[in-house]
Amino acid sequence: MNSYDLSRKWFDWTFENPERINPNHTALYFFIIEHCNRLGWKEKFGLPTTMAKEAIGIRSYNTYINTLNDLVQFGFVKLIEKSKNQYSSNIVALSNFDKAHDKALDKALIKHGTKQRESTDSINKQETKEQIYIPEFTEFLQFAIEQISNIDKDEVKLKYESWKVNNWKDGNNKQIKNWKTKLLNTLPYISKIEVKQPRQIFD
Repeated sequence: MNSYDLSRKWFDWTFENPERINPNHTALYFFIIEHCNRLGWKEKFGLPTTMAKEAIGIRSYNTYINTLNDLVQFGFVKLIEKSKNQYSSNIVALSNFDKAHDKALDKALIKHGTKQRESTDSINKQETKEQIYIPEFTEFLQFAIEQISNIDKDEVKLKYESWKVNNWKDGNNKQIKNWKTKLLNTLPYISKIEVKQPRQIFD
C-alpha cells in the first residue's frame, strides 16, 4: 500500500459515485494518508480532531465527524477506537480498498485525452490554413506596374514596407489576407508619374 495506490483507488471510486462525495471527503482522506505516511505507515494511528480540522479548513465539528464517518462507511478508513469528545483523537487505520473499478475512469481519461488531441490538431490545422503569404517586393511592384504603368515606384515601396513592418497589416491594423486585392484598392491613392508627351515639330 502506498500513496499512489490509495489515490488511484479513491478516484476510481469517486468517479463511479459522484453523488456521494464532496470536497471535504477528498481533503480529509488525503490528510489521513499524509498523516499516516509521516508516522511511517503505522497500521493504526491517532487522528487528532483539532489538527485534522485545521489542516483541511473545516471549522464545524459536526461537519468533520460526519465526513470521517462517511469515509468509514465508504470503506476507505477503519475506525478502531472512537474519540470520547471533540478534543481527543480517533484511532483509525487505512483500508486497502478494493471495491472500485478502474476501467470506467481509465476509459474516461483516454476519451478525454483523445478529444483534447483532436481539438489541438484542429487548432493547429486552422492556424496553418490561415498563414498569410507576404510577397517579395519585386513581385509586389510588378503587380502594381501591371495595373498602372506610371505608378510612383517609391510610393509603392513605402506602402509595401509600411505593411510589412506592421506584420502585414494595413493602416487600420487589419490583417491583409489577399494582398493583391488590397493593393488594387490602394493604387488609386498612390501618386502617378506624369508621362511627358514628345513635342511635335511642324514644318
